[in-house]
Amino acid sequence: MLRVYFTSEDLARVRVASGPDFLWEISNSVQTLQRRDGERVFGTWRRWVRPRLSDSPRLLSSLLPPRGYSPDFLTPTSGDRVTLQAALDTLMSTPLPRLRTDLTHLAASFRLPGWVGSLAGGDTDALRRLGEALRTYQREALAPYWQCVHAHIDADRAVRLHSLLDGGTEGLLAGLGPQFRWRPPVLEVTYPVDQDLRLRGRGLVLQPSFFCWPTPITLADGDLPPVLVYPIHHAADWAGPAAVPGSRSAAGSGPLGPLLGHTRAGILRASRTGCSTVEAARLLDVTHPAVSQHLNVLRAAGLVTTVRKAGRSFHVATAEGRALLATEERTRRLPGCGA
Repeated sequence: MLRVYFTSEDLARVRVASGPDFLWEISNSVQTLQRRDGERVFGTWRRWVRPRLSDSPRLLSSLLPPRGYSPDFLTPTSGDRVTLQAALDTLMSTPLPRLRTDLTHLAASFRLPGWVGSLAGGDTDALRRLGEALRTYQREALAPYWQCVHAHIDADRAVRLHSLLDGGTEGLLAGLGPQFRWRPPVLEVTYPVDQDLRLRGRGLVLQPSFFCWPTPITLADGDLPPVLVYPIHHAADWAGPAAVPGSRSAAGSGPLGPLLGHTRAGILRASRTGCSTVEAARLLDVTHPAVSQHLNVLRAAGLVTTVRKAGRSFHVATAEGRALLATEERTRRLPGCGA
């Protein structure tokens, strides 16, 4: 079990990350790729991605075993990480003592290839090799699904926002899911090892992760900026053909045709900040089955994603859906356009 100890100052400094973290998704997915559990959620993705990968997973898997310790330096919590290149630049500038400490810790449990010794010594070529492997893996395994990853995390953030509005920070912590138990001032988390994390006024970043599985994860070194990475809900068909660029559905040639009408547009507008089926039906004065039917079309078009919380369906506009709404707003502001 992981126990996270909060002070009153920490409760005021809890925040949910603004989007997916490139290096956490890479690290978590490399580990998930090596596992056999989670077949219902990740089985289709594993079967699609494995034959398309080059040697990058083999190199990364030596640093990211499917279970047990993984080096903290692979998922930095400081520096610019808005883009993959910025995240890699932060990783490549890891201080030598951190490299040595983390890789020595890893070597205590796993037999490592020879190049890792060079990496622990700060060898420039070894660091460059690692950076290239991370970049290649992102392109081959994650980039085809990145819009889907981003949409799911946007949806999770909307759910967390509603928890925060309804119950404050403690409501946010209490509503993270069955793997979390809020017993003030301690957040107890299902975890493969026994670990204490004392925040000591530093606050906590909650990082939703698409490929985190099966339990939440944090850094091994409690002196690093605190972060708690947690699994999110996945749509049942997230890895199906429509999610992969180049497929007919992903190209948008089929589902967008029926995407016309005031009710459907109203549901899309309501989903910009997140709404339940009940809320959308009440707002638009239509029946629940009608809302569900329209949402099926919106989801098929990639404009809305749906998550479930406490038995309720919660719908959130994707980046593409928000872009469509923004275009509508700009058009309305143009002279001569209808209101």
